[in-house]
Amino acid sequence: MNTLLRSSLAVAEISSLGAELVSFKRTDTDTEYMWSGDAAYWTGRSPVLFPIIGAARGGEIRVDGQTYKMANHGFARRTEFTLQEASDTQAVFRLSHNETTLAIYPYKFNLFLTYILSGSQLEISYRVENTDEQDISFQIGTHPAFNCPIDGVGSFSDYYLEFEQKEPLDRLFLNSTGQLIDGKSTPMLGDSNILPLAHEMFLEDALVFRNVQSQYVTLKSKLSDKSVSVAYHNFPDLGIWQPKNAPFLCIEPWHGVAEGEDFTGGLQEKEGAISLPPGGQSTSSLTITFN
Repeated sequence: MNTLLRSSLAVAEISSLGAELVSFKRTDTDTEYMWSGDAAYWTGRSPVLFPIIGAARGGEIRVDGQTYKMANHGFARRTEFTLQEASDTQAVFRLSHNETTLAIYPYKFNLFLTYILSGSQLEISYRVENTDEQDISFQIGTHPAFNCPIDGVGSFSDYYLEFEQKEPLDRLFLNSTGQLIDGKSTPMLGDSNILPLAHEMFLEDALVFRNVQSQYVTLKSKLSDKSVSVAYHNFPDLGIWQPKNAPFLCIEPWHGVAEGEDFTGGLQEKEGAISLPPGGQSTSSLTITFN
């Protein structure tokens, strides 16, 4: 089931499967900013990553000495959420533990995604509640995919990412099974806040950055005034990705990164993992704005 939110300038469409944003369209120009999910490249559009980011070694996580099967980016993105509240401009989706989740993630929890649309701005908040009698651990991340070029104007190489501020960033690299390659990195940005885009940048998978200081990044073109900005709160890490030669770009704020290729620890030891005591909550947010 899909839910529509409407403002004076935009329409947002969210699927109950994964509580995933599947469309964010400007109504006066009919400009669609979200990727279509064409299986020729990638069926995702804006999945939530929970309770892990990236791939676990051997497709397994470890909790208290026990191993559990875990798909890439976790299970929430392929699970039906319950629509808990809805109005013209706001929708709240909830995923709670059940027999299926407990078999692969042995914690009791609630995961809420709240969408609020105002003008050209869509805010998505993420709240995890520990409803267990023990501490729980998890990573959480976002994965929105934006059409690039926007509205078919120009080519991918006409676009660039503009970070909020100048900052030196080290790109981390992933191996063929999705783990971080220990000791491999390369500096990017340096004394700049502009990252020109080219398909060749992604031949070795995603760009992965830890501890990004900028609080927003904007996808812009040299040939068009149309752009889309992604602001984030309590997501310290960032992934930038596209499949080979795809006509879209994913801007992915995360809390945590993929595990290293030699990682043998438990879920609570994964980098960026959040631990919550019984009754505890964790909140973060993503705001998408088109111009």
